[in-house]
Amino acid sequence: MTTIPHDHGRGVRGFVDVDNTADVPGKRAQLVVGMDTFGEVTRAVVRSNESKRPPMAWTVMFAISLAMVGALGFAVNYLIFTGVGVWGLNNPVMWAFDITNFVFWVGIGHAGTLISAILFLFRQKWRTGINRFAEAMTIFAVICAGLFPGIHVGRVWLAYWLFPIPNQMEMWPQFRSPLLWDVFAVSTYFTTSLLFWYVGLIPDLATMRDRATNKVKQLAYGLFALGWRGSNRHWHRYERAYLLLAALATPLVLSVHSVVSFDFATSQLPGWHTTIFPPYFVAGAIFSGFAMVVTLAVPARQLFGLKDLITLRHLDNMNKVILVTGCMVGYAYSMEFFIAWYSGALYEKFAFVNRAFGQYWWAYWIMVSCNVITPQLFWSRKVRTSIPLMFILSLFVNVGMWFERFVIIVTSLANDFLPTSWDRFVPTWVDICTMLGAFGLFGVLFLLFCRFLPMIAIAEVKTVMPQADPHWEGYGHGHGAGAHAAAAHSHDGGNQ
Repeated sequence: MTTIPHDHGRGVRGFVDVDNTADVPGKRAQLVVGMDTFGEVTRAVVRSNESKRPPMAWTVMFAISLAMVGALGFAVNYLIFTGVGVWGLNNPVMWAFDITNFVFWVGIGHAGTLISAILFLFRQKWRTGINRFAEAMTIFAVICAGLFPGIHVGRVWLAYWLFPIPNQMEMWPQFRSPLLWDVFAVSTYFTTSLLFWYVGLIPDLATMRDRATNKVKQLAYGLFALGWRGSNRHWHRYERAYLLLAALATPLVLSVHSVVSFDFATSQLPGWHTTIFPPYFVAGAIFSGFAMVVTLAVPARQLFGLKDLITLRHLDNMNKVILVTGCMVGYAYSMEFFIAWYSGALYEKFAFVNRAFGQYWWAYWIMVSCNVITPQLFWSRKVRTSIPLMFILSLFVNVGMWFERFVIIVTSLANDFLPTSWDRFVPTWVDICTMLGAFGLFGVLFLLFCRFLPMIAIAEVKTVMPQADPHWEGYGHGHGAGAHAAAAHSHDGGNQ
C-alpha cells in the first residue's frame, strides 16, 4: 500500500511544477507531464485514497471544518427555537445574509458544470485534469445553497411550503413567483449535476474496487461501480449517457442563475428592477466558480502530489477564463450606472449613487477592487503561472463576489423610497456563524471527497495522453492500445 510523501521535498514526482504553458506550433499541448505509462496515472490519483493516513494538513483542515459545522448546527437550532429576530434584519432590510449566501453558493456551483459539460461538448482536452473535483465542488456548493431557503422562511417546520404543492391542498402557491421558479431551477440543476458527476465516476470506482485491499472497500466501491467491467458494451452505454447528460447540463448553466436573478429583477425596487441582471448574474457565477476551482486546486495538487496531472497549463487556462468573466462583470457594473442615468428615474439614480457613496460605500469599493481591478493582473503571463499570486487573487475574487451579492441586496433595501424608513443592517453573531458554518460544511464534504474518491478522472486523463493515440510511435509495444482501451484498462494500470 502506498503512502503520501510527507516531506514534499524537491524532486519528488508530482510535487514539482513543470511549466507546460508554452504553445509550440504544430504540436499538441502536453496535458500530462512526467508520466510515461497509464499505470503511473492510476497510482498518482489513487495514492491519496489508498494511503493509511491522510496528510497532517488534511486532518487539521477537517477538524477546523467540523468545528465550523458545529457552529452552524448551534446557530441554526438557536434560530429555529428563537425565531428570525436573532438575525440582524429590520424594516426595511428584510433580506440580508441569508439570501446573500444563497446566491453566492449557487454561483460557486456554476464552474463545475461549465468545465465538465460545455468544455466536453467543445472537445476541450484540458478539462480532464480538473473536471472531477470541479463537479464535486458543484454538488457541495448547491447543498450549502439549499440550506438557506429552508431556514430563511422563519417557520422551518413549514419549509415544505417552498415546493409546488397541488392546489387541491388549498395552499395556493404563487406559481408566478420567481422564488418558486428557484425551487425548480436549483433542484433540476442539482439532480443533473449529481447524475453527471456519478456517471463520470463509474469507471474509476471500478478501478478502486479492483485495487481494494479489504472487503469493506471492495464492497462499497463495487456497489457504486454497478458491475462495471470495461467491456465494449459498457463503454458504448457510458459514452452515450455522458454525452446526453452533458447536453442537458449545458443550458442549466445559463438558466439557473438567470432564474436566481429573477428574484430581484422582477421586483419594482430601484437597484433590482433591471434587465441586465440575468446575463450579469451568469457571468458573475462563472467568474466566482472558476475562482473557487483555482482556490481548491492549488492546495490540493500540492498536498496530494498531483502537479503532473493538474498542471500549470490547466491553471493558466482557468485564470484566462477568470480574466474574461471579470471583464464582463466590470462591464456590467458600468452599464448599471449608465442605465440608471439614461432611464431618467430619480429613485434609480439615487440607488446607484448611494451604493458607491452612501453608508455602505466600503462594501461597494471592496466589490469593485476585488472583482474588476485585481483580475486585470491576469493579463500578465507571470501572474497567471505564479502559484502564490493566483491563489491570493482567487481568494480576492471569492471575497468580492460575496460582497457583490451583499451590495445588491442590502444597499437597495436599506435606503428605500422614504428617508423616514431608512435603517442600517448590522449582522449578529447568528448571521456570522451561519455564514462561516456553510463554508465549514462545504469544507467537510470536499475533504471527505478528496480522501475517499479519486479527485481526477483517471479514465479520461488517459485518453489525452500521447500513448492513447493509435498513431503514437510506441503503439503496440506495451505502452498504449488506443484511447478506448486506455480508459477501459484503467483499473489494471496500477498493477502494470
